[in-house]
Amino acid sequence: MTSASWRRWPFPMVIGTLIGVVLAAALTACAAPPPGKVASPAAPSTVSSMESSVVPPSVAAPPLGPGKPATLEIPAIGVRTGEIIDLGLAGDGSLQVPQDAITTGWFTGGPAPGETGPAVLAGHVDYKKVPGVFVRLKELKPGDEAVVHRKDGATAVFTVYAVERHPKATFPTEKVYGDTAGPELRLITCGGDFDSSTGNYLDNVIAYAKLTRV
Repeated sequence: MTSASWRRWPFPMVIGTLIGVVLAAALTACAAPPPGKVASPAAPSTVSSMESSVVPPSVAAPPLGPGKPATLEIPAIGVRTGEIIDLGLAGDGSLQVPQDAITTGWFTGGPAPGETGPAVLAGHVDYKKVPGVFVRLKELKPGDEAVVHRKDGATAVFTVYAVERHPKATFPTEKVYGDTAGPELRLITCGGDFDSSTGNYLDNVIAYAKLTRV
């Protein structure tokens, strides 16, 4: 499988559509900008000091075939999810969202965890004043593992190599959704300050991981 063959939807269409994490709630909303949004020269991306320059691990496992994710475990931050739901696009082009604090969703327009390319899992940092499944995502460190159990019985173990926080206005679309040489994982939630006037967090937290064993 080539690095570009995973796409269920053509990348030009995806890049022009809102497929960042849009995790809206009445009091606590989480929204990432459209992937096609380009950072303004007057507002360059500000990457937090969260290990953003770490090189991906050199050990890599061969890719798996198609297969839906079932559950996710991240031992370092105490994550053990229930069943992962599918997330597609809503009629307005936004990403469909989990409807509670503890559910994790998989963006079905990209690869499954273990396939070549960046699989994307999204979850709330909090929701209606309830701590979300990814409330501790910012605490991940390079070397921590994220284990995806798939519905076909396969297990994909990813090793984190970077954790970043970006302002929503300068979301690193290509880095998150762009092609990769092998299977990778992106875990996305909100972070930074909360803007009570809009009901949104100002930043996104993104963890990057590479498949290291199956």
